[in-house]
Amino acid sequence: MPDPLIIGLTGGSGSGKSLFVHELLKHFSQDEICLVTQDNYYKNRDRQPVDANGVRNFDLPESIDESSLYHDILSLKQGKEVHLTEYTFNNPKAIPNPLTFRPAPVLIVEGIMVFYWKRIRELMDLKVFIDAKEEIKVKRRIARDAKERGYDLDDVTYRYKNHVAPFYDRFLDPFKAEVDLVIPNNTDFHKGLEVLAGFIRQYLDN
Repeated sequence: MPDPLIIGLTGGSGSGKSLFVHELLKHFSQDEICLVTQDNYYKNRDRQPVDANGVRNFDLPESIDESSLYHDILSLKQGKEVHLTEYTFNNPKAIPNPLTFRPAPVLIVEGIMVFYWKRIRELMDLKVFIDAKEEIKVKRRIARDAKERGYDLDDVTYRYKNHVAPFYDRFLDPFKAEVDLVIPNNTDFHKGLEVLAGFIRQYLDN
């Protein structure tokens, strides 16, 4: 199998990355695209850095097991399967699932930090940034974290102000000027989705 086309996809927390990827995958079969999500590479909770108030900060590069993410991308690039366990943050209702990633002609690597590390960034053939206004991202983050991660409103607000926003300004926004495609997602991302899906389809058909 030739090396896959590797697409890096990022955007601020609440920008709609996960929904965008979910809709994108509907255009392709499982044999055509493999999706690797950075969220499954967070270190265990007891290894997460804490801020001055003792709150775990998941919005720092050291929160992620970068080495495992890098080597799993390499393994998939080399045609090898990858196995790991789903990361569920602190949601007591979520039961972690075993995950299997299988090599495919297109590999999408998604997450807020996938462009931060140089050696991972340099593996990308195409870099995509999902963008949205701050107030929209906050509303989406509140809804998601309450439902999926078990955080109450005060917790979400605190994390956004003290962790998420500073991370975006320092570690994510600087890369927006270096990507190949910026897709606005304030109300709708489907035109951008059509562009990216068309590019991938053309690659697969050649």
